This record gives sequence, C-alpha cells and structure tokens, in this order.
Amino acid sequence: MAQAAQRLLKTVTTRGPQLVGAAVTYSKPRLATFWYYAKVELTPPSPSEIPMAIDSMKAMVKSFQTGKLSQLTVKEALRNGLVATEVLMWFYIGEIIGKGSLIGYNV
Repeated sequence: MAQAAQRLLKTVTTRGPQLVGAAVTYSKPRLATFWYYAKVELTPPSPSEIPMAIDSMKAMVKSFQTGKLSQLTVKEALRNGLVATEVLMWFYIGEIIGKGSLIGYNV
C-alpha cells in the first residue's frame, strides 16, 4: 500500500505540471468563447431595449388575435415551444432555490 502511494505521489509530482499545462491549454479557447457569449447574452436589458421588448410582445398578442399562429412552420413552433419550456424550467428552478426544498413551503 505504501509503495502504491509513493508511486502515485511520484507520478503526480513528475506529471502534475504537465497535466495542468495541458488542461489550461485545452480550456483557454473554450473559456474565451464562453465569456464572449456570457457578456452578450447574460447582461440585463438596457433602457433602449425595453421599448423594443414591449413592441415585440404587442406584435405577439396581435398575431395570436389574428390567427397568424396557424401559419407557423413546424421548426418555428418547435423552437418557440423549447424557449417556453426553458423559461418555465428556470421559473421552477428559482422556486426550488427560493423555498430551499424540493417539496413544499415551510409554513
């Protein structure tokens, strides 16, 4: 057992920096891509974007009223359904985090 621990320690000390360097080399471009998209997608809306969001909501309500919804392609309908599902799941995750439990509220 002691020999196995010594071999493991020797391997970590000799190959450790090499493995860390490989991990850093592998993750740098991926983290750069992640941060690029995170800065763009995760920023809160600016005051100039709020009227555009209101207008798009009005257009969506109008399309529901005029029946334009029946002219969606299957791809668009699937995409809209996935977006709605994602929003719903984030709501549920927020509820679970807020109440601190999967089951019920503490009364």
